[in-house]
Amino acid sequence: MAFARARRAIRHSRTATRFGFSEYALHSVATAHKNAAGFSDRLGAHETQKIGTRVWKAVSECVFGARGRPRFKGGNRPLHSLEGKNNVANIRWNADTGCVTWGKLALPVKLPTRDQDSYGHAALKSETKYCRIVWRMENGRQRGFVQLVQDGIAPTKYEFLSSGLTVGLDVGPSTIAVVGDEAVGLEQFASGVAQPWNPQRRLQRALDRSRRATNPDNYNKNGTAKKGRHTGIRSKHYLDLQRQIADVERQLAATRKKEHGALANQILGLGNLIQTETLSYKAFQKTYGRSVKVRAPGVFIERLTRKAESAGGKLVELNTRRLRMSPYGHVSGTYAKKPLSQRWHRLGGDDVIVQRDCYSAFLAKHATADGHSSSRLEEGWAVAEPLLERAGVCRHHQSTSGLPKGNPTVAMPSESIAREKRLVRGLHRDAVGINPESPDAPRMPAFRTPGL
Repeated sequence: MAFARARRAIRHSRTATRFGFSEYALHSVATAHKNAAGFSDRLGAHETQKIGTRVWKAVSECVFGARGRPRFKGGNRPLHSLEGKNNVANIRWNADTGCVTWGKLALPVKLPTRDQDSYGHAALKSETKYCRIVWRMENGRQRGFVQLVQDGIAPTKYEFLSSGLTVGLDVGPSTIAVVGDEAVGLEQFASGVAQPWNPQRRLQRALDRSRRATNPDNYNKNGTAKKGRHTGIRSKHYLDLQRQIADVERQLAATRKKEHGALANQILGLGNLIQTETLSYKAFQKTYGRSVKVRAPGVFIERLTRKAESAGGKLVELNTRRLRMSPYGHVSGTYAKKPLSQRWHRLGGDDVIVQRDCYSAFLAKHATADGHSSSRLEEGWAVAEPLLERAGVCRHHQSTSGLPKGNPTVAMPSESIAREKRLVRGLHRDAVGINPESPDAPRMPAFRTPGL
């Protein structure tokens, strides 16, 4: 298998060399297109080369099977961002005047005050590597933003006092179970996001009616779409409906991002070594599409991984097939398969029952690379059982007629979060155990201003 992959890579390399398929060749192509379009006075060399790099990444990922066919930009889907390679290029940030210079244009930036955004002002003290101009539609209006990519180590808003502690997670399509040394939680992802399904369905239907009314030749008499190339006439009403749908999704995405960040900070307050089983979030999308669309568990795990690394920890993905946490019981040491509808787990022959997701998170917290350790689980259960009982996800069940129904939602108590909210310049060496001067230290993320 490895030999076959190596042969394919060699063939791709020879073909690319023969036909000039490389990133630098696309830089030349992008420059030729820019000059032919008469944009020499608008786009600089660095911005054009960056556009060529974006094309190269999209096409090469399709060629080598990393992603599907790229969607090329056109009149209806223009570029939403432009960036340079350094801060002396055609697009550059001037810290003295608080403006972004783009060629002969000077675009003033509306910066928040230090009290409103102390993090942003601390990040601005570092050297600006390059800046990126972005435009978005907000409330039906086109707004411009600048993103500054800074050099050095990012400031941290929280100094986590729980370095070295382990937290176990059990991630579902809409909920997450968290078990730490100080707190237990069974929460819903982005509980503040309420998808307006019915209003959006009405907007989509109005969108379809408008499209059919302005493009009747694209459809048969029975309402089905004709095969072949279609015309794309879009009325002002159609574009207005599109903006309404996009604005709703933008607001939902902003709320989801905010709540994901708050939940990630809560988890890192319990420990910066996160352990969870390996999951296929694409399979979640296929099976629980509507729920995953609203809650986005895969996006949360990606964000948590990045935050854990910035806090000097890491997220460890455990082998799902080897550990089989859902059917395992540490008291009996056996595996008992349960239907998905059974949300409570009985511990061996005892009368103790525990919520299924929280118990899987407990097993993940104490799992090792070799599998389950009976002695480690027994010792950990003596500490975790009182926490689970106080949270209401562990009970002494006397009746043998059946297990209780329902899936309780338990929020992690904020007083148990071991962190201090204060702006720290760089990473705290003692708290996170990492040298800020190390090449492995996390780099500065992009800083976004409220607008141009």
